[in-house]
Amino acid sequence: MKKISVLVPTFNEEANVRSMSEAIIREFEDKLMQYDYEILFIDNCSEDKTQMILTELCQENNKIKAIFNSRNFGQLNSPFYGMMQTTGDCTISMCADFQDPVEMITAFVREWENGYNIVCGIKTTSKEHKILRFFRTLYYKMIKKLSNVEMIEHFTGFGLYDKSFIDTLRNLNDPTPFLRGIVAELGPKRREIAYEQPRRRAGKTSNNWYSLFDIAMLSFTSYTKVGLRIATISGFVFAIIGFLVAIVYLIMKLIFWQTFAAGMAPILIGVFLFGSVQLFFIGLLGEYILSINSRIMNRPLVIEEKRINF
Repeated sequence: MKKISVLVPTFNEEANVRSMSEAIIREFEDKLMQYDYEILFIDNCSEDKTQMILTELCQENNKIKAIFNSRNFGQLNSPFYGMMQTTGDCTISMCADFQDPVEMITAFVREWENGYNIVCGIKTTSKEHKILRFFRTLYYKMIKKLSNVEMIEHFTGFGLYDKSFIDTLRNLNDPTPFLRGIVAELGPKRREIAYEQPRRRAGKTSNNWYSLFDIAMLSFTSYTKVGLRIATISGFVFAIIGFLVAIVYLIMKLIFWQTFAAGMAPILIGVFLFGSVQLFFIGLLGEYILSINSRIMNRPLVIEEKRINF
């Protein structure tokens, strides 16, 4: 009997974890009876009653497992680490807030049985805020244009991964993994299934603009070179412009020595313009260095505090 692992990362999801586990179990009992299963919750040091509820769930059902992180290691590291702790013939990764529909599990498994080692859930429509949806779409299209590999639009990591690909993840030894990019770059034959993302069922999301920006910059520095190339080209162009302006001012001053006055305005504009351009690209260079630094330190993805039912 084949075994399917379902990974559910959590952080302050006390309102959802019990109903989520019940929905997953019901999906297997009603539609996937021929498969064995395990449900693995990996909790990123929740501050509410999530860990207490997960402990109760593990006591009630030995097919439910839990890993409690010693602190919050971020929304990328924790799910990635959890995927590597699964034991099934395939692993399905999904959020605990029901924005990843549970009924998609059956569709994923069917495509897996048809020979696809990766099955990706693609958000073609969403009930999230329209402004946020617009910026997400803009980001996906931009990163797809700039990336060295063909990135997958509106793919958040929700999908099915064959055990062979999970073994690939285990061998990467990447301390700052970006799963969406890894799937696009290293993933084998895959199938994409469209779905509408519903609203969060209960609780409040832990995402904010800073965390979303952090993820965006990780993908940008990991899979694009264009930022550094733009910095180099811009520096060259502005250097030529500055040189030409200096020559023009010198000639004008020599010809109209008594009447030509440059004034302070052009100098101030030039100083602020070049200064702002330099600061922007120094910041961009810093993002690349920060990404390199995180990888060089090679710290563990997470540190576990406790695990149950392993």
